[in-house]
Formats: sequence, structure tokens, C-alpha cells
Amino acid sequence: MAASAPGRARRGWRRARAAGSPLSPAAVVLLLSASAVLAPPSVGNLLRLPRGFRYTQDSVKIVGSPTFPVKVYVPLHRKSPHVLCVTQQLRNSELVDPSFQWHGPKGKIVSENSTTQITSTGSLVFQNFEESMSGVYTCFLQYKPTVEAVVRKLPLKYVIYAYREPHSYYQFTARYHAAPCNSIYNISFEKKLLQLLSKLVLELSCEVSLLKSECHRVKMQRAGLQNELFFTFSVSSVDTDKGPKPCTGHNCESSKRLAKAKSLIERFFSQQVEVVGRRAESLPEIYHIEGTFQMVWMNRCFPGFGINVLKHPKCPECCVICSPGSYNPRDGTHCLQCNGSLVFGAKACL
Repeated sequence: MAASAPGRARRGWRRARAAGSPLSPAAVVLLLSASAVLAPPSVGNLLRLPRGFRYTQDSVKIVGSPTFPVKVYVPLHRKSPHVLCVTQQLRNSELVDPSFQWHGPKGKIVSENSTTQITSTGSLVFQNFEESMSGVYTCFLQYKPTVEAVVRKLPLKYVIYAYREPHSYYQFTARYHAAPCNSIYNISFEKKLLQLLSKLVLELSCEVSLLKSECHRVKMQRAGLQNELFFTFSVSSVDTDKGPKPCTGHNCESSKRLAKAKSLIERFFSQQVEVVGRRAESLPEIYHIEGTFQMVWMNRCFPGFGINVLKHPKCPECCVICSPGSYNPRDGTHCLQCNGSLVFGAKACL
């Protein structure tokens, strides 16, 4: 079995896929043997909690500060927490004849708005938060501490951010000793391998995607040339309502389902090495090369959003909408600096 590190690979040929190509019998035996792993336990409905958000007892009711703007994080297309027009001290005090007036990025906010509600106690609540609603909001509070006292005025400023969960997934690579690069057996093997990996994680409501497949001729150390297949896959979770079975448990969170999928895939490739090692007869033309399997965790945000632990410590793993002065043009992880960007959620630096 060739496990030594390859020398410099010659220029490769990227193959176009073809349907219905045959697969060599020996390669089928190896794949089926390695796929005989324990079936994953049944999982059900994903509990939809914002990933990475640090909940506290007062997360659903947020108070203001007289000294600095308070950051508020609202999941995209969801209902917001109650943003109170009081400070923590005033919240526990008696207010006489209070009045509340809210202003947002588009001016004065009226309680009759279909997407925004101002309660009788002055709390601001968004029913279906959109990207365009992100921005600076100010509540002008007027009140008297006692009946005889003069009216006091207090502006309370909030910066309200839309955020969404990152697209988190595992990316893994593997190499196989292959048939000649123009062989239909390689194409058939690729299809079969993807089918087996997909079936392996199906009940976890996860899916495997083939990101890249290439065939190269590799000069081995102190040896001749051999053909190798270079595969790059990803495994990600999908909404559990699209999966084969319903789910209702804590173990059905996306990260836990992905962790189980990771273990199954690692075992799958480990068993291929074991199967090859137990073979008494000569090796088949296509087989997994020991030591070439690697898997890494990936986080990606949608354009206009990014992760910033220093700027958003209360939402450290959230993809928060990019603030003015920054942008994210593609599915990167962070917002990039751009002095010409003047809006929230910029996808280009103008």
C-alpha cells in the first residue's frame, strides 16, 4: 500500500462527471466494507436557539444607559426582545406621568407600524426584524420622580443589529490510488463514494457535498508514477423538517448533529484503511491512501454580515450585520474595513 508522501505532482486533469459509469468490483467491496458502520441514532426537531448568543435572565428585556449606547442583537426575520425606554435604576423606580418617544434610522416611530410596536410602557418591539431595520435608535423619556418635581428629560440610545447564525460545516479531504485519469472507473467510484457518505449522515439531517474532484499523476519518493484522486467534501446540517424523521431533543442542535456526522465519517475512512490492511490478495486499482484524510471546521457568514468577538462580545459566534465603515462582499467570516461604507450590511466598498 502506497503511504509515502508524494513528490511534486504533474499538472492534473479535472474530470467532467458522467452518469451511469461502471465501478470496478474490488473498489465496490472496499467501499461497502468500510460503510458497515453503526447506524446513527434517530434525531428529531432542531431547537432553534441563536447560535453563540449568551443568554442572561434579562435578555428578553433590555434597559438603556445614560452614559453609552446599548447594543441589541435581533435574529434576522424573528421577533426582537423588549427594548425598554428606562435605565436599570429607573426600571425599579416610580415614574410620574412618563412619556416615551422613539426615533430610528428613518425618523419618528409610531406604535401603529405593522412591523414595530411601542407598548404602553414605552418598550420597543420588532415583530419581523429585517436587515434594513438595523441602526441607531433613541428613546426620549420624560417623567417626574414625584408629583411635585419638575419634568426630567433623558435620551437613551441603542444600536440594534440584525444577526444570523453562521453557515457552519466540516470540510474534509481524502486521496485515493486511482485508475488512469481518463478511466470511467474513477468517475463511477466518485459517484459511489458520494452516495455512501450521503447515506451515512442522512438520519442526522446532514448532507455531504462534493466540492472538488481532481485526478493527478504523482511521482512517489523512490518510486514511479501513480494516479491519484484528490477529493474535497463538505458535510453540513440541514433543517430537521427536511430530514427523514422529526426531532424533539436537546441532542438535535445543529452543532451536535454535525459532531455525530464527523465521527461517522472519520470512522468510515478509518475502516477503509483497516479493510485494505486485512486483504491477503493484491490491492484493487482504486483504494484510500492511508494518512491523507483530513477534516477541519469551517464558519462562514453571508454577504453583509461578519463575526467580531471584540466588537460583539455578547454574541461572539454570531454573524452580525456589518456596521458603517465595514463590509463583507462574499461568504467570508469577518467584515472588512471600508471608510466609504455608510450603511449597515454593506456588501461592497463604494
